[in-house]
Amino acid sequence: MAQGNNYGQSSNGVADESPNMLVYRKMEDVIARMQDEKNGIPIRTVKSFLSKIPSVFSGSDIVQWLTKNLSIEDPVEALHLGTLMAAHGYFFPISDHVLTLKDDGTFYRFQTPYFWPSNCWEPENTDYAVYLCKRTMQNKARLELADYEAESLARLQRAFARKWEFIFMQAEAQAKVDKKRDKIERKILDSQERAFWDVHRPVPGCVNTTEVDIKKSSRMRNPHKTRKSVYGLQNDIRSHSPTHTPVPETKPPTEDELHQEIKHWQMQLDRHRLKMSKVAESKEPGQQRVKRWGFGMDEALKDPVGREQFLKFLESEFSSENLRFWLAVEDLKKRPIREVPARVQEIWQEFLAPGAPSAINLDSKSYDKTTQNVKDPGRYTFEDAQEHIYKLMKSDSYPRFIRSSAYQELLQAKKKGRNIPIFPCHKNCTPTLRASTNLL
Repeated sequence: MAQGNNYGQSSNGVADESPNMLVYRKMEDVIARMQDEKNGIPIRTVKSFLSKIPSVFSGSDIVQWLTKNLSIEDPVEALHLGTLMAAHGYFFPISDHVLTLKDDGTFYRFQTPYFWPSNCWEPENTDYAVYLCKRTMQNKARLELADYEAESLARLQRAFARKWEFIFMQAEAQAKVDKKRDKIERKILDSQERAFWDVHRPVPGCVNTTEVDIKKSSRMRNPHKTRKSVYGLQNDIRSHSPTHTPVPETKPPTEDELHQEIKHWQMQLDRHRLKMSKVAESKEPGQQRVKRWGFGMDEALKDPVGREQFLKFLESEFSSENLRFWLAVEDLKKRPIREVPARVQEIWQEFLAPGAPSAINLDSKSYDKTTQNVKDPGRYTFEDAQEHIYKLMKSDSYPRFIRSSAYQELLQAKKKGRNIPIFPCHKNCTPTLRASTNLL
């Protein structure tokens, strides 16, 4: 594999002599020798059950090569050196997110030079969101999100809610490009991209080798790094250098300049609020918006039209009381404290009291705890009952809604450019439920 000689250089061609770069160079020199066709580690394609694993080598191969070629007498020392190189992402296990070296038959693969740390990567959370979103579209067991990745995706969805549609579209475009690649090439590139994020967003409990020591950074002449996007976007407009850049000297702004700046950003904020209010009031969701309802029940519940369609489906199955109860409890949490006791009794009488007109099914533990909470009413009196109903809908009603002909027709209607009919609220809806269509 061809290796570039310009890594760790500034825009004027001067090599970066920072301690990290010196370490990276030494590691990359060893990696280049490992990949030598004659004297390097033998890379092979291994046959597995009904498939082939391309371009791999074993952990014991690395330890043996380090012992032989670097004159290391102690195998433990060779294993430690190999683990350091794996932690920096120069090679990685193909079936594990933990970047450590094992002296056994575990298969490893070399990282492409594009993702080497000497390229001064400092990826943004938006890049990580695009990557995780793309993984959810590929529907393959080897690309299934781990628990910590799924949690990260949920946090990123909340953080970037206003521009999630753009992130989704970018991920969708990348997924389409990936599908056009050769199967073996796609498998290798997927594993290399995953390993890159295992370095920069490691598994909880693992060491993050990309963290910057604040004290060391403050002692450097040029502590500020440029920021590079994984997918080709340059986020730092000061310089295109992949190394540290000097901070430009700026004079403090005058009072008039501050007033102008405040006025400018206030106008921008007002325009953004107006735009968002129009989007929130829209009753004609686009195809991307309808498709997002299939990402998870939370996506359907936080969209007013999504809630309306989900409720209509539940009404057709005579189980709308679950969603109406959940929405009523959400509304209760936002009520003024003086209205809470009366509203708690209304919810109790409607959904939980003996002979309630819209009785919901609770397990005995949740029901007993809720019964005790009602004696001292508060905004979170129905927390346990709401959580039970949420899990019930998520595991039962929501999957049926996504598989139903009603949702599929909505999706196909938007693909063909037809409008989605907006159904009125069910006659059994309470005033609270009608008001709660503006929740979230």
